[in-house]
Amino acid sequence: MKLNKILFRNHYVNLGDAFYVKTAPSPVASPGLIQFNDGLAKELGLSSANLDSADGAALFAGNLIPEGAEPLAMAYAGHQFGHFNPQLGDGRAIHLGEIDNPEGTSFDVQLKGSGRTFYSRGGDGRAALGPVLREYLVSEAMAKLDVPTTRALAVVTTGEDVIRDQLLPGGVITRIATSFVRVGTFQFFSAKGDVEAIQKLTDYVIERNYPFVRHTDNPYAAFLKSVVDSQAALIAKWMQLGFIHGVMNTDNMSIAGETIDYGPCAFMDSYDHDQVFSSIDRNGRYAYSNQPSIGLWNLTRLSESIIPLLADDTEVAVEVAQDILKTYIDTYQDYWLTGMRAKCGLSASTNTPVNDDKELIEELFNSMAENNADFTLTFFHLSKLTAQPSEQDHHIRRLFDNPKQFDDWATKWRKRLSDETQSETDRQVYMRSVNPVYIPRNHQIEAAIRAAEDHNDFSVFHDLLEVLQNPYIEQKGKIRYTLPPEPDEVVKQTFCGT
Repeated sequence: MKLNKILFRNHYVNLGDAFYVKTAPSPVASPGLIQFNDGLAKELGLSSANLDSADGAALFAGNLIPEGAEPLAMAYAGHQFGHFNPQLGDGRAIHLGEIDNPEGTSFDVQLKGSGRTFYSRGGDGRAALGPVLREYLVSEAMAKLDVPTTRALAVVTTGEDVIRDQLLPGGVITRIATSFVRVGTFQFFSAKGDVEAIQKLTDYVIERNYPFVRHTDNPYAAFLKSVVDSQAALIAKWMQLGFIHGVMNTDNMSIAGETIDYGPCAFMDSYDHDQVFSSIDRNGRYAYSNQPSIGLWNLTRLSESIIPLLADDTEVAVEVAQDILKTYIDTYQDYWLTGMRAKCGLSASTNTPVNDDKELIEELFNSMAENNADFTLTFFHLSKLTAQPSEQDHHIRRLFDNPKQFDDWATKWRKRLSDETQSETDRQVYMRSVNPVYIPRNHQIEAAIRAAEDHNDFSVFHDLLEVLQNPYIEQKGKIRYTLPPEPDEVVKQTFCGT
């Protein structure tokens, strides 16, 4: 089958048999298309005419293999909650190959939930409907929130049940990324001592994702520095939106700096420094506040894997890696503070010391934590405030258990605004462009999943997805999508779906 006359190809195959196991998707009984991402298809240069159809459903379920595709399951290792597993791999994802968008950028295409692979470790390789709906909603919301991410091209039902704690309807998601190579892919070959494979893999990633480092004095060191930068930028964006990945194992960390593997992920409602949702994160290793440091931990594992490429002398190579890793903390802080300044309407062009702005922002977070203030709504309503107290303050004050604590902070914030040179209108417009009013809240995702799994009703999913297409603009009649959960709607745990 051709996709708008754009043929698949698969450069990953050229790396050699050690990198994958060729694996065909397992056909399903009765594929049905739930959602086709027409906007993403257009960005990729694909025609909706032959995809938003029964043939498209068969393709996205794995019943049809597109021309030029060479399906395979990728090999990788990984540290899972700090414990190293030397062989993981795609246990329920199958890599079809690559397509180019009209600008010539290559994107990898995967089916997730399309059947057992060599790496399934006794699992069925399938996905329940709920987790694929969650991944579709959250990954597409992240894209609209300007967070680097894998994308969802389509999601289908399979017409078959999967066995988890109970029988659940099955689903398959088709996802797109600039790369599905992970930190754990490098670890896989490092654990084997296969330096030739590490070099082949690194050259492949450089060609695909970091071509600008090829002509530097030390391309492999420049590659590591680029990955450090991309991960620092990515995690800073997570933190600025109250997003918790939930399972930041090294096998779930994309080498391309994109958010990948939306399992037990969640956006927080009331702010909590140490918020955890993942049912398998029993000790809070991947809690909200730990995400920046775990990013560095994972990058350290990457640097260990490519030590043989950084210099001929091991001691020199270690020094090169350490010098690069030392830049992570300042790089992350710069990205975080720049983004948080924007969310608070503060620019870096004033004479206000950086540390003063950092302390002001951290004081707000501490107050939010003490007063159970909603993360998203606090910043959204902050973007509407004027430089002088007004009736508008009511909307943000009511989010705080003790409104006076917000008042005290707001006094300092308004004093800081007096140093700004931009007009109040420009400030508010800019703040609204970085402070969303709509996020995929846990209770709303759960409602969409329950309607789909329990009643075969996808209207809740579609309605939520439509709202999330414009997260920064208040939409008429959609106020319920802005609201935190009622006490009986609170989602305390999220699950991987395996």
